[in-house]
Amino acid sequence: MTTLQFRPFAAAAALAICGIALIGCTTSGPQDHASTASSNASVDAQIDATLSKLYSTVPGAREMVDTSKGMLIFPSVVGGSFVIGAEYGRGALQINGQTQRYYSIAGGSLGPQFGAQSKAIIYLFTTQQALEKFLASQGWTVGLDATVALASIGANGHVDTATMRAPVVGFVLANAGLEFGASIEGMKVTESRM
Repeated sequence: MTTLQFRPFAAAAALAICGIALIGCTTSGPQDHASTASSNASVDAQIDATLSKLYSTVPGAREMVDTSKGMLIFPSVVGGSFVIGAEYGRGALQINGQTQRYYSIAGGSLGPQFGAQSKAIIYLFTTQQALEKFLASQGWTVGLDATVALASIGANGHVDTATMRAPVVGFVLANAGLEFGASIEGMKVTESRM
């Protein structure tokens, strides 16, 4: 590869790396509490809309949510990529339908890719042990700290029963509905601090 051929690749890679670095950067002080509260209220409203979409799109999802010990909902995980991909979103942990804490989720990937997308990611903790392990973590990475069974639809049109028995079940909702074969491995979840 000549220097002239390498420059566009290097520029694109540098731009993507800077984008990933800036995605998770926030600065906040005491004066930002009002904007944080407004942002949290926006997340809560988006969560309600995401759950409505989940219930209307995935038969049996409401029953799974009702019997879960808690759920972590990221209503808008936005990703962009050009050689290096990055995804970021904000969400909340709900227990018994009440928001307990706010979190961010981030992930990255390397390889031939191009484009931008938005999706919702929902994690259901089906056992108390899985929920407690999550709550005790200082940062939680899918595939490293927990194995997440990605929800799939069985022959009966409902969530597959084998999926329902997993300690943590993940749903990925795109504009068209439940996304099958989505990769959520390596997604890092971190509690948002005010």
